[in-house]
Amino acid sequence: MSKKKIIPSIKPINNNDDNNIINYIVIRGAREHNLKNISISIPKNKVVVITGVSGSGKSTLAFDTIYAEGQRRYVESLSAYARQFLAIMNKPDTDGILGLSPAIAIDQKTVSHNPRSTVGTVTEIYDYMRLLFARLGTPYSPTTGKPIRKQSVNQIVESIKKMKSGSRLYLLAPIIRSKKGEHKKELSDVLKKGYQRAFINNKLYNLQEAPELKKTIRHNIDIVIDRFVIDSKIGNRLADSIELSLNLSDGIVYTYDADTTEKNIFSANFACPVSGFTIEEIEPRLFSFNSPFGACKDCDGLGVNTFFNEDLIVPNKELSINQNAIKPWSNKTHDYYTNILQDLSSKIELDLDAPYENIDKDKKNILLYGYKKINFLGIINILQKQFNMTREPWIREDYNKYRKTLTCNTCKGYRLNEKALSVKIDKKNISEITNLSIDDTIKWFLKKNTSYTNSNKLIAAPIIKEIINRLNFLADVGLNYLSLSRTSSTLSGGESQRIRLASQIGSGLTGVLYVLDEPSIGLHQRDNNRLLKTLFKLKNLGNTVIVVEHDSDAIKNADHVIDMGPYAGVKGGNVVAEGSVKDIMNCKESLTGKYLSGILKIETPSERRVHSTKYIEILEASTNNLKKVNVKIPLGIFSCFTGVSGSGKSSLIIDTLYPAISNSLNNSHRTKGKYKDIKGIHYLDKIINITQSPIGRTPRSNPATYTGAFTHIRDWFAILPESKARGYKSGRYSFNIKGGRCEACSGDGLKKIEMHFLSDVYVKCEECKGKRYNKETLEIKYRNKNISDILDMPVADALIFFKAIPSIYNKLEMLEKVGLSYIKIGQSATTLSGGEAQRVKLSKELSKKPTGKTIYILDEPTTGLHFEDIKKLIEVMQRLASKGNTILVIEHNMDVIKSADWVFDLGPEGGDKGGKIICEGTPEKISKDKTSYTGKYLKQLL
Repeated sequence: MSKKKIIPSIKPINNNDDNNIINYIVIRGAREHNLKNISISIPKNKVVVITGVSGSGKSTLAFDTIYAEGQRRYVESLSAYARQFLAIMNKPDTDGILGLSPAIAIDQKTVSHNPRSTVGTVTEIYDYMRLLFARLGTPYSPTTGKPIRKQSVNQIVESIKKMKSGSRLYLLAPIIRSKKGEHKKELSDVLKKGYQRAFINNKLYNLQEAPELKKTIRHNIDIVIDRFVIDSKIGNRLADSIELSLNLSDGIVYTYDADTTEKNIFSANFACPVSGFTIEEIEPRLFSFNSPFGACKDCDGLGVNTFFNEDLIVPNKELSINQNAIKPWSNKTHDYYTNILQDLSSKIELDLDAPYENIDKDKKNILLYGYKKINFLGIINILQKQFNMTREPWIREDYNKYRKTLTCNTCKGYRLNEKALSVKIDKKNISEITNLSIDDTIKWFLKKNTSYTNSNKLIAAPIIKEIINRLNFLADVGLNYLSLSRTSSTLSGGESQRIRLASQIGSGLTGVLYVLDEPSIGLHQRDNNRLLKTLFKLKNLGNTVIVVEHDSDAIKNADHVIDMGPYAGVKGGNVVAEGSVKDIMNCKESLTGKYLSGILKIETPSERRVHSTKYIEILEASTNNLKKVNVKIPLGIFSCFTGVSGSGKSSLIIDTLYPAISNSLNNSHRTKGKYKDIKGIHYLDKIINITQSPIGRTPRSNPATYTGAFTHIRDWFAILPESKARGYKSGRYSFNIKGGRCEACSGDGLKKIEMHFLSDVYVKCEECKGKRYNKETLEIKYRNKNISDILDMPVADALIFFKAIPSIYNKLEMLEKVGLSYIKIGQSATTLSGGEAQRVKLSKELSKKPTGKTIYILDEPTTGLHFEDIKKLIEVMQRLASKGNTILVIEHNMDVIKSADWVFDLGPEGGDKGGKIICEGTPEKISKDKTSYTGKYLKQLL
């Protein structure tokens, strides 16, 4: 097979080439980023996987070229007025693209950080649920627990007529219900309207002879509207009397049997006759926690409240106040706070030199919450007042270190007010249902679908059908463990992407180009088939699905595969092979093909590290869905935590273990998970959590600055003879401060041109030609390279260039060892993928001198990595563990799991059905455990 197999062969682009355009997306001369002027035809209405090593140009082809042009053309077809509200993507650098459809990108970078966004609102399932509860929900009295029903006058008349024939009844209008007071005015007003008698505290009186009522006692007053006997002659008179009663008593009417003293209550409103609890019209907006009509008033619909917390304000209670026990006021420059505390000390005899834990409880309360009599607000109230007054993000962030988020006491975390929560279907309110797992929610709605009859069935059927369809889509992409109430900001990138994927299937669009970025992230091997079925369901609707993916199952099941490479960065950007999986496997130049065929593979370690005698022991962890987990994690070896999605891996390591160790070793203020105790922290001196969050959010941040290599590079330039002669210090070579940088672009190298209703354009600075520095700074050269030339070097080239300078070489060498030899050392942080950012962080930690007492936590480090890159990553982790450090990896990738010394498998399922340690041991032991899903797939590799 030739190095580039293009199917079909491309003729020169011709607008009349209808057959090509109908069946293929034709790309000609793509040069975006590192693409090498490639031309390719991608079949439409197929599932197409683009793969290749990290940095080979996969995302550039899929997102920056195909999606960008498809989206740009669609937006440009809209009116100028509409375009001003939409972001238009830049036109990719190509000779031309034909056969494009409107494009939708489903990537990992759009996780909502809005605390009001939930799985239910994102998928719109919650909107259908609100409609269902508004139309078929029954309100229940919070006081009596009995249903509150709204009845018309005719319904009340019919109900009374059905009572026992011959019954002698009073028709009563309750005007006072269990209310203290003398009520003289109320009785006088009723007498003026012509009513003569009333039951006062269940005893009949003539109103003119009514007794004096004590204002300290609760009273009931029911006005007699009419008297009648149940017989066939009751006509309009009853209806008229009921209307009078309803008007007098705000919608409540009683019947009182003179013989049996039995009382029956009827309501024309949704109102509890006992407590007076009322609901106006039940509309969908009542169930929205984003609306003032439905939101809990105390937490404003968030379900949680954040308060200043004593344990965070005074983390070390063994210290005295004079020893800076009060953390927010510990800065010695705060004379104002020192004076406040000394003044308080003199007023309540507070010993400022006594350990905080020994201070009297009452004095602690005054210290924290204040005391009006001495005109002292209290530390917590002072902090809250200052927090409310400031709008500076960095100040608020600093205050947040002393605040703790707790479930709202009023709504119990349900987000809705009492009225919304009183409306129930099958004795469950809407929030109780959204708290169920997706699997349990499907069962509940399937049961309800068969329980409705007559007119209610006509109302419920179309609503429940839409709800069940959308829930099934979520289950199909492996998210059956989530709940609809789960906040979007707590979802991983893979979970968020699969939720949007499920929403797209629910929309039923056809003729659309979908571009997905590694949808298998965070998904256990067991659930891969469900995801693939979803992708093919999208295709079967008549859409083209382009997936950037490294997962072998996805590649093997694709209709068409494009392998980019052969290597990364400047050595990539070519189509190495394309066609069927067999074509890729037969291509000698394809690294992907070699791994798929088994010519290359990640070897299983020949021996495992000896199990350590030192442990970190977690006792009774119950964070999120953990079921009082007890676990002993051996130190000094490479451990892997695995299990199906939602089984509790992140809850155990990221939410429980990491905050506890970080707070202990670093004196940080991270929110603790729930556990009884954690032992063995004294064996450690450092904890490092290497996440996939960006290394910086501005173009100024780059691998050289983050790893610290740039500091050494600037120092090196400062000691050059020409620099010394001119008096240039290392600051001269920083593009973040004035002096050596180009002031026309403030050291960015680019200028942003706002284009109103077109996308913003970034152009090279005309002054420095994109080099970031002024002319004088660029005149200083080392080995014929100025500072700008060096920032533009790939890591591989920079290593050769700085081989003789250890301080720089050692920092850059680590970037190469984690597989980032292709990135430029001055590459903007905003252009790095999550996996690349994580490896930059890893390289920074690797360049530090190891102590052998460090614990490293990596959450799915294989994200965005090719088989070849995973091999390099495993080598790095093994090297770290060999130096006595502890490596804890949360991972689904089987090659990583089989390479670990010890594996903890959580489950058995996700969500409420997970949260337990199923088994632990060497990969070989896990592979033999029949209860473990992970073991089933490990067995195939081992």
